[in-house]
Amino acid sequence: MKAQKPGLHPRNRHHARYDLPALCKDTPALSAFIVTSPAGEQTINFADPDAVKTLNEALLAHFYQVKGWNIPEGFLCPPVPGRADYLHHLADLLAETTGSVPQNASVLDIGTGANLIYPLIGSHEYGWRFTGTEVNAEAIAGAQAIIDANPGMTRQIRLRRQKDAQAILTGIIHKNEMFDAMICNPPFHDSAATAREGNERKRRNLGQQKNDTLNFGGQEQELWCDGGEVAFISKMIDESRQFERQVMWFTSLVSRGDNLPLLYAALTKAGAVKVVKKEMAQGQKQSRFIAWTFLDDDKRRRFAARAR
Repeated sequence: MKAQKPGLHPRNRHHARYDLPALCKDTPALSAFIVTSPAGEQTINFADPDAVKTLNEALLAHFYQVKGWNIPEGFLCPPVPGRADYLHHLADLLAETTGSVPQNASVLDIGTGANLIYPLIGSHEYGWRFTGTEVNAEAIAGAQAIIDANPGMTRQIRLRRQKDAQAILTGIIHKNEMFDAMICNPPFHDSAATAREGNERKRRNLGQQKNDTLNFGGQEQELWCDGGEVAFISKMIDESRQFERQVMWFTSLVSRGDNLPLLYAALTKAGAVKVVKKEMAQGQKQSRFIAWTFLDDDKRRRFAARAR
């Protein structure tokens, strides 16, 4: 029996250890990256960015029927199981209003990235429609290339460029446009230096030397912003007030639990009617997202029941 990863959502497809032979069958390129661990088991070298990228390609092809997934060099290559967990917990949050997981939800993905990971998983798992936003033109082009390689996605996923790098929601949500939820994986470092330190820490944990050509990926706007995740999420909270009747649930990942008190204070100041924290765990990694709404229970029920 294959070992299971602790803490993943019950609906997450990635509880078991990776079935590398099955993944290699769907994505033959992965075979070149298979190595044998000291324990004699097949694995990949997670310190090799090409191996990790090809593993992601294989996982998305095998579990989510995504063809031709690729990202430009230097862009964030996200872990698939953890990203899927966010969406499954979001589905549970939406189900609290409707009584079951909605099949026609409309989701706004802030900073969708060249990897397009949330729309790819969410459209497959739940049939949701996604609007992915980006400030980076190369990321938009990369994400669009994935959509173009999968013609069935054109009805499920659309992209929207944020032309104002200082804005998050403003200029993105159109008049009379409505979303059941907003999701976001915000930049968490507060400077380029701390982002580099984070990468060096990953190198050390993986036994790599500082001068190794290891690239965990991530453009500037994916990894850091002035003030870090507290500043970014606080600005998003402030902007969300403009769209309190157009988005049922605003949500964001929060990488550091000790940032929560500051964010709760910002939500109180903004007048959020309800705030929810969802804890998640992927192996030894603990993570969470917060969700806030300006609609009471009755208004959320009416919002969810609106004509589509």
